[in-house]
Amino acid sequence: MTNVSWTIAAAFLAAALPDIGLAHGEHHAGTPRDGTAEARNQPAAPAASAANERWRAGHFPNVPLLTHEGRTVRFYDDLLKGKRVVINVIYTECTDECPLMSARLAQVQKLLGESVGKAIFFHSISIDPERDTPAVLKAYREKFGAGPGWLFLTGNKEDITRVQKKLGLWSRTDAYDPDGHLASLMIGNEPNGQWMRQSAVDDPRFLATKISTFLAGWKNQRDVPRESYAQARPIEGLDAGSYLFRTRCAACHTIGNGDAVGPDLLGVTSIRERSWLARYIKTPDKVLAEKDPVATVLFAKYRGVRMPNLGLGDGDVQALIRYLEAQTAASRQAQLKDPAVR
Repeated sequence: MTNVSWTIAAAFLAAALPDIGLAHGEHHAGTPRDGTAEARNQPAAPAASAANERWRAGHFPNVPLLTHEGRTVRFYDDLLKGKRVVINVIYTECTDECPLMSARLAQVQKLLGESVGKAIFFHSISIDPERDTPAVLKAYREKFGAGPGWLFLTGNKEDITRVQKKLGLWSRTDAYDPDGHLASLMIGNEPNGQWMRQSAVDDPRFLATKISTFLAGWKNQRDVPRESYAQARPIEGLDAGSYLFRTRCAACHTIGNGDAVGPDLLGVTSIRERSWLARYIKTPDKVLAEKDPVATVLFAKYRGVRMPNLGLGDGDVQALIRYLEAQTAASRQAQLKDPAVR
């Protein structure tokens, strides 16, 4: 993210474009693409079965991995075969996107409810296995409130790299700079041989709906809570700061609703010096590495969860601070009118 205007433009473009990723992911070679009745009623060609088989046992390495509970599992036999899965790669010392990805997936898991662990399985695989032992992964998992049906996995570095490559979650950049790995999910229906890559930091309701629709089909998808379009209100106060908070901060923070993964940010602009706050938002990893006393206390208080460096520009940072100021001011005005309001 380099500037505010591009951030907002990208958001509106994403909403306006057709869902070509899902359509592409569900198409198999040998099946008609047109919408005619003949095409719809035509049985799948044999090539479709061959396409499905390509993404099954012969494609994925059946390497051993260790769960956060210390159990040995086989990647294909135990984690993929016959299952519908959501997979990403992380590592616990990550100072970039991993904390945001993990917090976002925790939100998605809550939206999907009991289907996670029964119909859908989450797997987060560490790309730093030397450091990320089962005990370390278990502690990391607990920080983000991961529930049943979500495994954190480690293993042999070479085996994990093979898994990454076969899943499409590896790039040359990763090999030299783990913090540069893509914030992506692979969503897979192994029995059908259908796979789709998706951003791991999208809006949680969008992700939950996307996962449910792709894995269960639109007729059988879990009913993620929605409101009627008739109840839709006009969009008010849409600015860069509110957009940044919703897309980058809300997975870990609230404004006035108490602590979450990170602290409640109501009033933060009053209790922290603006220059310090701007620097911490922009480069939290550097501030913590310098053993800044405030950053050190926050790191310890919130169970060692690292605030990610999201690569925000100065304009983004200032827009976010202005939004936090405005939300705090609005809360204080509400309190003056009604002391019962926090």
